[in-house]
Amino acid sequence: MYLLGYDLGSSSVKASLVEAQTGRVVGTAFNPKEEMKITAIKEGWAEQDPELWWENVKLDTQELLTCTGVSPDDIAAIGISYQMHGLLCVDRSLRALRPSIIWCDSRAVPYGNKAFDSLGHERCLHSLLNSPGNFTASKLAWVKENEPEIFEKIYKIMLPGDYLAMRLTDEVCTTVSGLSEGMLWDFETEAPAKFLLDYYGIPREMLADVKPTFGEQGRLSEKAALELGLKKGTPVTYRAGDQPNNALSLGVLEPGEIASTAGTSGVVYGINGTVNYDPQSRVNTFAHVNHTSADPRLGVLLCINGTGCLNSWMRRTLCADGLSYEAMNLLAAKAPIGSDGISILPFGNGTERMLGNTPSSCLIEGINFNIHDRKHLLRAAQEGIVFSFRYGIDIMREMGMEVNRIHAGMANMFLSPLFTQTLAGVTGAVIELYDTDGSVGAARGAGIGAGIYQSPKEAFSSLNRKAVVEPDLFGTEPFEEAYRHWLGVLNKTLNRN
Repeated sequence: MYLLGYDLGSSSVKASLVEAQTGRVVGTAFNPKEEMKITAIKEGWAEQDPELWWENVKLDTQELLTCTGVSPDDIAAIGISYQMHGLLCVDRSLRALRPSIIWCDSRAVPYGNKAFDSLGHERCLHSLLNSPGNFTASKLAWVKENEPEIFEKIYKIMLPGDYLAMRLTDEVCTTVSGLSEGMLWDFETEAPAKFLLDYYGIPREMLADVKPTFGEQGRLSEKAALELGLKKGTPVTYRAGDQPNNALSLGVLEPGEIASTAGTSGVVYGINGTVNYDPQSRVNTFAHVNHTSADPRLGVLLCINGTGCLNSWMRRTLCADGLSYEAMNLLAAKAPIGSDGISILPFGNGTERMLGNTPSSCLIEGINFNIHDRKHLLRAAQEGIVFSFRYGIDIMREMGMEVNRIHAGMANMFLSPLFTQTLAGVTGAVIELYDTDGSVGAARGAGIGAGIYQSPKEAFSSLNRKAVVEPDLFGTEPFEEAYRHWLGVLNKTLNRN
């Protein structure tokens, strides 16, 4: 018996087959082999054709079935992970009326900011736990004002994962977690956010019906089964946005646990056990996959734009001799903690929400031509990224969260021992590194939703922990001293003297 997981990203669609009894990953596939096309008609826009998603789902499925030899009859359930905050609009024939406005499209920012001010910051934060911002509801408000002929034809709106589930099952539904990420869920009334819908002039009927995150959300239609080569009637039993799903994939479900990624951008996603928010809206708060009104589990999301892109910029700029990332990490580790006084603010990839959307750029301070060379700069870059994580984690701590453990996949910057040791040292948290990814997590989530596993603990019992990094490896004082120096540079840059 096998479980199939799809991970719909903005660069590619990945799929994995997991043997349910053992948790063994028997096959993975991803398409396209180069990055999926994102259309930007105007500056700040980002759209994707949802047909591209479906075509790549078909390619993934065919590759998996061919390379594994698994019979479609033996696939017990399907799970979905997806890029968050996008907008899909379909008509009564369930056809997309326009391309998807995806997560990194910023056209709706003025709409969200105006709603935040007009409705009142306290009202929005108490009910939505966030500013309406650039999320799905605000994107729909943009469509209403700028494309009224399309708005009039809308039958239902949905998130990217809802759309993929619809293509699989011909059923339109969503989840509380999904509505919360779109600013469409009111945590005070525990219902769709009527006050924001009314403000934007969006009919409640445009929202999909709500289904549990874990549980049957439809069954594979005859048409989809024929296109994919799967068995008609296979249930879809789990869906979640990519960051909640990444947390699930890493076994992060309880208060005080943190999931993190450090690719092009960096994410810190922590679990809070109380319904709370950051008064300055520097982090986002959504319903986690295991959230209930009786037992709250909120995912607090911090996204740092300038993470791996700084590290790759350093490699391109300072390592033209072809130094690999592994060799770069070894060279950086030769510099002392604190990089002999160099501080780097890694904010050179757009405005950072945790800094109040203040226009910012990367800053390198403290270079001394007589003592510094590239190893100091390479270390300072990694330390600057880690220190920005610590800055965000401190915001989470201000919200009453305890941060004891950070779980991450052993990939990207978490492959650097210097990076993980610095993160452990400056946060005081134990770093646990695992061998997993989003599509594998979605497959295991499907097993929970189908009742094959009785609990997440059982579903992830076979999760392969690759390494543990303790915070006292070098002692925490040197890291704290370096962080305080870095924080002084940041505060001076933000004019907080």
